[in-house]
Amino acid sequence: MKSYEKLLENNKNWARQSIEKDPEFFNRLKNTQTPEYLWIGCSDSRVPPDSITGTTPGEIFIHRNIANMVVHTDFNMLSVLQYAVEVLKVKHVIVCGHYNCGGVKAAMTHQSLGIINKWLRNIKDVYRIHFDEINSLPTDSEQVNRLIELNIQEQVMNLAKTSIIQKAWKENNAPHLHGWVYGLEDGLIKPIFEMEAGTHIDPIYEFDNL
Repeated sequence: MKSYEKLLENNKNWARQSIEKDPEFFNRLKNTQTPEYLWIGCSDSRVPPDSITGTTPGEIFIHRNIANMVVHTDFNMLSVLQYAVEVLKVKHVIVCGHYNCGGVKAAMTHQSLGIINKWLRNIKDVYRIHFDEINSLPTDSEQVNRLIELNIQEQVMNLAKTSIIQKAWKENNAPHLHGWVYGLEDGLIKPIFEMEAGTHIDPIYEFDNL
């Protein structure tokens, strides 16, 4: 069996087992989705959101990119965010990274990596802002993991800067924003930063006409 054919076989087994456990499983899913969470995570294959949170299809709306970034010019991410917040009415938006992230590691180097340079530039900006704190740590591993945490914090704050989130905060007092980091070495998620709906942000980022 070719490697990709194994995926199709696994799918058949999963579908059959799902129906055996719950005959109405797919009937419920096919007509609507009502997830409570939007997950903005890293594309890393070792960090599957449903597996590490114990959730099932329909519970989490998911967007993934390199190093779990919230970039104000990324219309893909913004489209997902707007749909999740305005149509699906999610109650929580989670930005989840992971320790030992290759994207963050690459952003700390001076190596040119082609077009990904433009994406990593956003992480380099976070590194520059927190350079003294990060470089005061004694080991490379500690420095990388601290930048991962600080990057998560910055991405959560980037969410709060969007008109999408600010409008939802004013109208619905939701969603709440969460910054988490997943540990590849132990499988545990560490909450590191939270912003309740309506949290004050720097006035320069506020929109008065929403």
